[in-house]
Amino acid sequence: MTTDLIEGFLAAIPLPAVMVDQTERFIAVNSGAEALLGQGIKGRHFATILRQPSVATAIEACLHDKDARTARHLSNDGAQDTTYTVTLRYVPGIGAVGGGAVLACFDDITEREQASQMRRDFVGNVSHELRTPLTALIGFIETLRGPAKDDAAARDRFLTIMEGEASRMNRLVGDLLSLNRVESEERVRPKEQVDLTAHLASTLKTLAPVAEARGAAMTLEAPEDPVCVTGDPDQLQQVFTNLVENAVKYGGDQVRVVLTHTERDPSVRAPAARVQVIDNGPGIDPVHLPRLTERFYRADSHRSRELGGTGLGLAIVKHIVNRHRGRLRVESDLGQGSVFTVILPE
Repeated sequence: MTTDLIEGFLAAIPLPAVMVDQTERFIAVNSGAEALLGQGIKGRHFATILRQPSVATAIEACLHDKDARTARHLSNDGAQDTTYTVTLRYVPGIGAVGGGAVLACFDDITEREQASQMRRDFVGNVSHELRTPLTALIGFIETLRGPAKDDAAARDRFLTIMEGEASRMNRLVGDLLSLNRVESEERVRPKEQVDLTAHLASTLKTLAPVAEARGAAMTLEAPEDPVCVTGDPDQLQQVFTNLVENAVKYGGDQVRVVLTHTERDPSVRAPAARVQVIDNGPGIDPVHLPRLTERFYRADSHRSRELGGTGLGLAIVKHIVNRHRGRLRVESDLGQGSVFTVILPE
């Protein structure tokens, strides 16, 4: 096989690919491999470029015994760490004195690795969130069967705590189901007309007892004429309920909900409604803002659990807003309150 034919063959491979012959030098490199490993590597000894022991050992072994092998190659694209599966196959009759060569193809599995890690993290977080209340319930059950069996006051106190822990697990399971449902529908565009003015008024009315219990005042500022968007009424109600309830619980004693309409919002490049939930609370450290919509991420983990938070609310909000082709923005500084803005195209 001529050099031109080998290079043409590698150029047709849709993955980064190199060939190493018995001299242990690169005899052919396609453009994908040059982008991954560097320019001008043809003719160089492979060990000067592929310095990871697992890859180097696999190439050497494949050259020696001609058996197929795989290895992992770790790299960085400048923005993140990347992972490649390197598939090695022996090709006879080419290279130096026709002694054969190894074809190495690099398959980028970074997204698969990240998805796998996300699944592991998700399972770990769910297990942790469920184990904590379950451990408490088991402990109180054992106490009620033993030392507190005949203590009416202790029994009532423990049952109240157990009820709270069971409710916490119920909320977590409910949010997990809600998140799963929202994610499964994220690519399906809703088609109903939703009156945001009425929905926001209903939300504030529903949350009035929560606000009263915490001594927080809620106000709605909206145009006189109804502001309507295309959306899913139940999901949008869930968004507003979550944001306003969070503001009431964590955001001080003043919560303003401001609804406006614009003929063209630059963020969605279309006529849009903008809902802002503004509080005068302690604010959020800017270091937390980029991660607030991650599952189970909490800016104040202890306080969130005390107030019954599951750590999934803003993740659900993000997916619902994405389904509506909208935008979610969070602005906050310590000591200056927070502003959560939802922008929804008409």
